Amino acid sequence: MKTNLKKIDMNTKKLGNSNLSITPVGFGAWAIGGSGWEFGWGEQDDKTSVAAIHRALELGINWIDTAAVYGMGHSEEIVALALRTWPGRRPYVFTKCGLRWDEQGCVHRSLTADSIRRECEDSLRRLNVEVIDLYQIHWPTEDLEEGWTAMAQLQKEGKVRWIGVSNFNVEEMRRAQAIAPLTSLQPPYSLVRREVEQETLPYCRSEGVGVIVYSPMASGLLTGAMTRARAASLPASDWRSRDLEFHEPRLSKSLALVERLREVGQRHRRPLGQIAIAWVLQNPAVTGAIVGARNAKQVEGNVGAAELRLTDEEIVTIEGKNVNEPELVTAT
Repeated sequence: MKTNLKKIDMNTKKLGNSNLSITPVGFGAWAIGGSGWEFGWGEQDDKTSVAAIHRALELGINWIDTAAVYGMGHSEEIVALALRTWPGRRPYVFTKCGLRWDEQGCVHRSLTADSIRRECEDSLRRLNVEVIDLYQIHWPTEDLEEGWTAMAQLQKEGKVRWIGVSNFNVEEMRRAQAIAPLTSLQPPYSLVRREVEQETLPYCRSEGVGVIVYSPMASGLLTGAMTRARAASLPASDWRSRDLEFHEPRLSKSLALVERLREVGQRHRRPLGQIAIAWVLQNPAVTGAIVGARNAKQVEGNVGAAELRLTDEEIVTIEGKNVNEPELVTAT
């Protein structure tokens, strides 16, 4: 049954030095890659994935973020299938390179020029597009300079429109900037992962680098759907079963945070996930948030974050004690 949720009129923001104006929320296509590889989210139905993408576009989202490695190419193929059957305006398509895989689905990093060029050609074919709107290095390696030079060359050749990075720190971004302009950074950022607030986000803001954050709901931890029992029963095919955030002592801390999100969510009559995403979006350095979804219902539950504004008082309630403040040490 389809809900009566209508298209949301979202204010767009320019992404860094590009001519791309993106909605505050983008569709994250990691989970729709399915299982069978090292960082899969478990079994996934392709028809359900296509319906999720279509629902996101119906509701006003104008960009999709995927990667070659998600499902070992499968996520990009599903994005292409969804766009082939989508009657409306084509969204921006962002993808990533630098993570290769073997037949067992084990992942390794490579930023050699030959590898990046081969990955780009493969992604263009799988996505069935003539040009990639934003091409990103997924993770840095010691070949950062060689990799970034290859990215700049692909941009010059017109195979990709804009180039960005993911999971880079300030020093790594500076190294890239010395070779070619950097359009965007994709870091993890959420209420449970705030380390980018210290240096990374201020650097991006001062340098005019766009920021599209991933895991704003901490991979499902901050949705209200994750309980101790569910965390303990995650299947081996779901990478979260091996993630420290889903085990004690971190799990209890996150579940306490969920209760604070619930309090604010009840005030707005909104799902918890929307509050977590809105908290991320209130940072002035953030251009947009990548919000993953495995079905249309999840999309409908999250997209409203794009128009939600939290008050200073609500932000204090959510954050509780400022976790970034050092504990006072008393003399003994």
